[in-house]
Amino acid sequence: MYAQMVKTDGARIRSLDEMDPQDRAFQERVDAGQKIEPKEWMPEGYRKTLIRQISQHAHSEIVGQLPEGNWITRAPTLERKAILLAKVQDEAGHGLYLYCAAETLGISRDEMYEQLHSGKAKYSSIFNYPTLTWADIGAIGWLVDGAAIMNQVPLQRCSYGPYSRAMIRICKEESFHQRQGFDILMKMVKGTPAQKAMVQDALNRWWWPSLMMFGPSDDASVHSAQSMAWKIKQNSNDELRQKFV
Repeated sequence: MYAQMVKTDGARIRSLDEMDPQDRAFQERVDAGQKIEPKEWMPEGYRKTLIRQISQHAHSEIVGQLPEGNWITRAPTLERKAILLAKVQDEAGHGLYLYCAAETLGISRDEMYEQLHSGKAKYSSIFNYPTLTWADIGAIGWLVDGAAIMNQVPLQRCSYGPYSRAMIRICKEESFHQRQGFDILMKMVKGTPAQKAMVQDALNRWWWPSLMMFGPSDDASVHSAQSMAWKIKQNSNDELRQKFV
């Protein structure tokens, strides 16, 4: 199976027979389902791919606090404020877990911050969209966190040990976040016509950005095939997107 995989940019991934002994031994470990740990040898491309993906994931968790944190003081009830505060606190913890996982690969927290602030490192662009009403907070929980869960559950089986272990707790907490969003929306759609309209408007605006969270289509994704060969990713972008739909 491995030798037949083709990179989506058109360049063929090397077969096991074409690898040098060290790369071949590494790939055989990955194929056997073994976890790669920080002090063990790994290809430089594997290390760089993980740093790019984990740091981008961490940045997204941190930046993702901002649109929701803006609503803590404006949540409609004290209970909603407390729930949203707990959710935002979770996101900070997720960023911390992920920065710690990335640091095991030899990059410092300061370097990752610098890459974020300079624009060299990316974060999920969905957090650039405005949150216009309280219904947006529900839509983020239900759709955005729902898409995140779809992306993140397979990462619990990632071949890199620190990343896969961090994702176990993160996924458990994300399920609370999605339930929080669903609960907000269900409460509102049982309310006034104005509240129902608010929910529909929020869902209309957040649906397509949620689909874009899965990344480019498979034929335009430069990294997916190699990441799947290394078992960093378990599924292609389009597979996860369709499962979410």
